[in-house]
Amino acid sequence: MARTNPLQFIQQTRAEVSKIVWPTRREVLLTTVMVFIMATLTAMFFALVDVLIRNGLQAVLNVFG
Repeated sequence: MARTNPLQFIQQTRAEVSKIVWPTRREVLLTTVMVFIMATLTAMFFALVDVLIRNGLQAVLNVFG
């Protein structure tokens, strides 16, 4: 592997950093809101599944218990 001197390394690093495209404030806000919405929907889904499983198990235990 070819060795790079420190000056070349810094130049290459600056060139790569300049290629970064930072999101706008609006994009950050929208993606943050979408994450919160998806987390809420996921929590509601798993809460519903939990209730259904619990009720199903209680029904089975009541029949056989």
